Amino acid sequence: MAAFVRVSGPPNSNFLVGYPGISATLPRIEGKVEIRPHVGISAPVLISLVTICLQRRESIHPAADSVTKKHLGAARKEFTDVVGKEMLLFRCHSGRENESVLSMDLPFVIFIPFGRGPNEDSARRVPPASLQMPSRTAETVYELLVTVQQGHSEQRKYAFPIPLSRYDTLSTFGMYNRPESSEAVSDHLVTLGVSLPRWSYGPLDPVSVYIKLAPNPDWLSKARKVTISKISIAIDEDVIYNPEGDEPTRKTKTLAKQSQQVGVKMPEAGYMTNLGLVFPAKDVRDSEGIIPRGKKEFPTYGVSGFTTTGHLYKIEYYLTVKATMSGAKDILLKQPIVVCPYDHAGCKLEMEAIEQAAKDAAEVSPENPMLPAPSIILANQPGGLRALGVTMVGGQRKPLIE
Repeated sequence: MAAFVRVSGPPNSNFLVGYPGISATLPRIEGKVEIRPHVGISAPVLISLVTICLQRRESIHPAADSVTKKHLGAARKEFTDVVGKEMLLFRCHSGRENESVLSMDLPFVIFIPFGRGPNEDSARRVPPASLQMPSRTAETVYELLVTVQQGHSEQRKYAFPIPLSRYDTLSTFGMYNRPESSEAVSDHLVTLGVSLPRWSYGPLDPVSVYIKLAPNPDWLSKARKVTISKISIAIDEDVIYNPEGDEPTRKTKTLAKQSQQVGVKMPEAGYMTNLGLVFPAKDVRDSEGIIPRGKKEFPTYGVSGFTTTGHLYKIEYYLTVKATMSGAKDILLKQPIVVCPYDHAGCKLEMEAIEQAAKDAAEVSPENPMLPAPSIILANQPGGLRALGVTMVGGQRKPLIE
């Protein structure tokens, strides 16, 4: 007989404890697997083995955003992986095929790899955040997979979706609030210098760029003849499909653009300007201003994509600065930036909670997380029916009234 299987989180809180991507918070999934009779409140179920694991499913379909290519292009490609380790929650006593069970509550904790280690490989083990790109061109889904073995023949799997976010790209972290600068040269005559005060952005965050065009002092007479026509900045999203495969495919999309007409000859001291734009946000509300119920597999983000690296795809962002000139070749400079799913104000709100989660995690041992004891009520146990809220009255089962 099939069992009724459910996974529940800790009381009044989420399955996910801690902050994935931040090692000090020991990110983990806590909860319990509940098994009950599926048919009839007190008909026992036969259970041999129960395991649980966190499974990641990735898929890509680069042609999905085009109606014609969708049918002619390659089929959707999928990849499945177990995050961390599979946990054995219950196994019947040796020599027995199964146990006859009325009720079963099996607590578990699955630690999510958090990337603290000496090499780059350990950092790459941190699972990427749940994400669904428009038209499902790229997708990452997590689910808790419970496997229940009932005797020799019957093994059933039950999947429960879990949305997973990453918090190591928050724009409030100090490492993203240092100025980043780079330079590019055109025809040995003009140097384009770009400086960003910070380099992690979220939805509706202001993006400000300091730009300087300087003539080469060794070729000053030639450089003075150069006319600066226009300076433009843009935010580009690069999705790389199969980044480690034989033929990586890169698709670039411009998310926002701003330009400034200049029309001046190159001054001896150079030309300096500030350009800015607002990082675009995805409107999560419908036409009536209501936020629709989100999909349980994905958190509701204010952006359609963010900086992430999976097995089948990778998303990168660049701030592209272009100086259009006559008398010298145009200069194009691509400065990498980090895109976070949350705006700057949202990141600030998380900081206090992250500090508290780190304090709480200091008392948790990954080797011995001090789980509550499993609660298993077997069919032949005295008072077993009582635990289900049932009692025997005159040879009949009746609801128990205490």
